Amino acid sequence: MLMTIMLFSAISPAFAHTIVNVEPYEIDVGWRDEPPLVTQQNAITFSITQPEGNNIKSGVTNAFKDLEATVNSGGVSKLLDINSDIRAGQYYAKIIPTKTGTLVVELKGSINGVTINEQVPIEDVESTDVLAFPPTGSDGSNQDVLALKNALTSLQRDVTEIKSKVGTVATGPNADLSKSYDFAIFGMALGAAGVVLAVAAMIKRK
Repeated sequence: MLMTIMLFSAISPAFAHTIVNVEPYEIDVGWRDEPPLVTQQNAITFSITQPEGNNIKSGVTNAFKDLEATVNSGGVSKLLDINSDIRAGQYYAKIIPTKTGTLVVELKGSINGVTINEQVPIEDVESTDVLAFPPTGSDGSNQDVLALKNALTSLQRDVTEIKSKVGTVATGPNADLSKSYDFAIFGMALGAAGVVLAVAAMIKRK
């Protein structure tokens, strides 16, 4: 018995669903994957059961025969396309939430002649930052851009320094302009090589 309970707990974790009771039915509404994340495919699930005695509940089949489910966000609504799970009384509707915030599921119609008219709030949709790793601000592309900017800054600094040295050598006693020119070209080539290496490293990681 203990093993059965542990197995059930392992495959059916408890989530923050909303339960409404419309006698004799219990309707459990929530997300398949929690927390629900914006732009990530998910599904709104429905568990509709009725008592069978001795604290036993059974799933209600064909519950959405005369029942509709609509999801609302602000002033916008969408009629959900309900699918049946292989388990009796379990239903789901695929959905991709496009913005963060609260969604409300409206159930209207009837189940076996029992009128249903319920507004059911479900868990708020959250940003992907909740589970994202590494954080967006430290992803690889940002690091590449930073490395490239640093290389360009270094090159500019080197060019400025080389110009000042060329001027000093060219105006000094016994100035050798050809050597000064060679020195300047060599220095700028080193700086350009650094930029090329940074770009190559960035492309390689893509």
